[in-house]
Amino acid sequence: MYKLEVRHTNKIFKKEGKEVVALKDANLKITEGKFISLIGPSGCGKSTLFNIIAGLIKPTSGEILLDGKNIVGKNGNVGYMLQKDLLLPWRSILQNVILGLEIKGVSRKEAVERAMPLLQKYGLEGFEHHYPDELSGGMRQRAALLRTLLYDQDIILLDEPFGALDAQTRLLMQTWLLQIWTDFKKTILFVTHDIDEAIYLSDEIYVLSPRPGRIKEKVEVHLPRPRNENTLLQPAFIDLKQHLFALLKEEVLLEK
Repeated sequence: MYKLEVRHTNKIFKKEGKEVVALKDANLKITEGKFISLIGPSGCGKSTLFNIIAGLIKPTSGEILLDGKNIVGKNGNVGYMLQKDLLLPWRSILQNVILGLEIKGVSRKEAVERAMPLLQKYGLEGFEHHYPDELSGGMRQRAALLRTLLYDQDIILLDEPFGALDAQTRLLMQTWLLQIWTDFKKTILFVTHDIDEAIYLSDEIYVLSPRPGRIKEKVEVHLPRPRNENTLLQPAFIDLKQHLFALLKEEVLLEK
């Protein structure tokens, strides 16, 4: 059984009296513990698909199966993190990280006991009582991701979490994310516009077409793990990058 399945999912929005097809017959099959990326041009429906999986909006048709159960329209089944860290400025980093646990009804004492080892292990030791505006963008994203992780769902949706970071910080955060993924063995579904990022992180990459978004191709990534900056220079990495670039360029040309 697949951990997550998206079956024949369509989404039509009404805008100014007209129907806009955002997703068309989207199908994904994701095995437990895999790191999966979605890439495609802007407006292709990646975030719409994420919102459907998260239960924030309903598809026009189709099924979303988690461990074989249909979760369409049901939220709280997955962890979800956006590009913006959305940390509350009046709460310390520790208080922000435990927010999801508090919402789930976990006592503050227990939440702190669960959060502190993660803050210490994953680069936020000494910053527990700082506030978001005192930290760099990369540090805030660490806090936001740990908050998502502590929400303790088997599947985590990450919607361009590193898109606003500079290139050097971004690579550091990608490697940091891979460490967490290896340690916790979560299933991750990751949206990005960056081909290098998708290859570096992923086991599989789904390429979406321009709107209406459909799955154009699933690409397997067989690069050995663990990965580091040298991975970016491997011939296999460059070959995959050329293939993905060609797929995306083809779609842009077809759209024109």
